[in-house]
Amino acid sequence: MATAPAGGNRLDFLLLAVAIAAVSLSAPLIAATAAPALAIAFWRNAMAVGALSPFVLLRRRTRAELLGMGRRSLLLSGAAGAMLALHFGLWLPSLHMTSVASSTALCTTTPIWTTLLLRLRGHRPPALVWAGTALAFLGVLLLSGVDLSLSPRALAGDALALAAGMAAAGYVLLGAEVRRSVGTAAYTYVCYTTTAALLLVACLVAGANMGGLFGGEGYGTGTWLKLIALTATAQLLGHTLLNRVVHGLGPSVTSTAILLETPGAALIAALWLGQTPPVVAYPALAVILAGLVLVILADRIRASRSA
Repeated sequence: MATAPAGGNRLDFLLLAVAIAAVSLSAPLIAATAAPALAIAFWRNAMAVGALSPFVLLRRRTRAELLGMGRRSLLLSGAAGAMLALHFGLWLPSLHMTSVASSTALCTTTPIWTTLLLRLRGHRPPALVWAGTALAFLGVLLLSGVDLSLSPRALAGDALALAAGMAAAGYVLLGAEVRRSVGTAAYTYVCYTTTAALLLVACLVAGANMGGLFGGEGYGTGTWLKLIALTATAQLLGHTLLNRVVHGLGPSVTSTAILLETPGAALIAALWLGQTPPVVAYPALAVILAGLVLVILADRIRASRSA
């Protein structure tokens, strides 16, 4: 699995900033939505597929690209969707089994696994990438902390959160590989469709309330509006733009930048939900940004040497 082209441009960084701001809305919106976690994950992907369908299927160029995807690209896109479904399916339940602090900290180990997987694939990340990744993760620990409990339920939740971080790394790396030859819309459509289908199966197995889709009690208007907002922001703007920029910025920079979601969500919760952010939120944000700068610098140095 090859890395994406190094460097990126100003537009990539601008879109990355928009994506991080959008995914930062995820936790506050999920917290405010009166629906089961797995159902929320399903609906945000299913609604995204519905929103993308007219653009993908009715636009001749995009439809041709989708129909022209080779077997390898389709399989990798489906695998990325499976990793995203696994990420949601593992992380959201972990929030109810262990502390939010532990779940958040362990789930955001994604850039560490991304770097390790790249190393296993024969890519040798520069020392600055390791240093930047470690520094950015330290910033997350400053904000969320980690409160490991010895109870079996909490330990199981910690394990789920850690596995969710690994799954997210697979999602980012597979997406970077597909995006080498496939456009954002076609890749995203296959990926989200796979994710929605797998999460639907998970919801049915778990018996989650689907809002009246298969009978049972329906959701209120407020819940549906929050699901639509979650889809438009965290899913369509957030994940889709991350899929867009990973081609230019590469998986290391993209996965490290995702760590900014943690302080971003804390600040948004303060403004929207009235939850006072912890005192360490601002220095933690600075530490994460410093780590991201190191990863970007390493990427720039590598790009200049290979030019």
